[in-house]
Amino acid sequence: MTDSLAVVSPAPMEGHGAYNRSSRVQAAGLSPAVPLLEQAAKTAALELLPQPVIVADYGSSEGHNSLGPLAVAIRTLRKRAGPGRAIWVVHTDLPDNDFTALFQTLAVDPNSYLRGDSAVFASAIGRSFYEQLLPSSSVTLAWSSWAVQWLSRLPAQIPDQVQIAYSQDPAARAAFARQAAEDWRTFLVHRGCELRPGGKLVVLTMGVDEAGNFGYRPLLEAMYAALLDMVREGFLRAEEARRMVIPTVGRSRSDFVEPFADSGSFNGLSIEQMEVFLSEDRIWAEFENNGDARGFGAQWAAFSRASVFPTLAAGLETGRAGSRAITFVNRLEADVAARLAASPERMLIPLAKLLFLKQ
Repeated sequence: MTDSLAVVSPAPMEGHGAYNRSSRVQAAGLSPAVPLLEQAAKTAALELLPQPVIVADYGSSEGHNSLGPLAVAIRTLRKRAGPGRAIWVVHTDLPDNDFTALFQTLAVDPNSYLRGDSAVFASAIGRSFYEQLLPSSSVTLAWSSWAVQWLSRLPAQIPDQVQIAYSQDPAARAAFARQAAEDWRTFLVHRGCELRPGGKLVVLTMGVDEAGNFGYRPLLEAMYAALLDMVREGFLRAEEARRMVIPTVGRSRSDFVEPFADSGSFNGLSIEQMEVFLSEDRIWAEFENNGDARGFGAQWAAFSRASVFPTLAAGLETGRAGSRAITFVNRLEADVAARLAASPERMLIPLAKLLFLKQ
């Protein structure tokens, strides 16, 4: 990997509670996967006493979107494990994640799964889930939402977009496809090691629809156009803009099942259920109801600021810290909001939900 590629790697979500406040899209998308997590909690094999029941949350960010799903899982496990049995929740994310916000959320949010159950314990690990994070055969139930679409590294620059799905460059598309396949296998290898026999893993992640569409086209086109304007205006150098890439992918049904093609299992994991579906664009639904185009643009821009602008800001010569990065993020948010407000469109949001069993 060249130095120019090394500069930009996936950054944690925007901190200080910003991701918690601006993640309505993620919250809406994960709702259809919660019944799958509840089913997994009902059927996962429970280890014998006195070991705690370990629940892993891979890619927690600041924790807000984990509260509801994990509360459902913990209530279900509690019915099976009995009162007083320790349930230990382990949240994981990148080392630079705002873990302070995570633990503040767990402590004060009225929907925290810690409320009302003194035998539930929370901890966190600040490392990438593209490595083994927990002891082998220790995890009973695992959950990952809106996380594994992020690649472990940037495999190539994208010369004509910020998102590979809308690039016309064959070499870049091939490099991203190879990295996506490698990362998916790596993620599954480590989860297969960590899960106990009979343990369950539920994944909610970005997908592509049957026609191969990644979605979010108006948003991504607005983002790229805003960056080009910053170059023309002299705020960004051309090389800085070239480094600004969102290293996420949407996988197809065939991408998800590829590691399992030969034998139906992969590192002890098998797929029990899988569905690719279209999530509701709640921001668009709100716009249809109230006609507030400025609000529509502002909400999608805030979503982008919290989730992907930190990674784009890493392409700056000065990095994601400092006054220039703040100015960059503020300008980009305002520009994207204005472009979307000028011509509101419904976003296509393809997602995939999968349930795995450790055999």
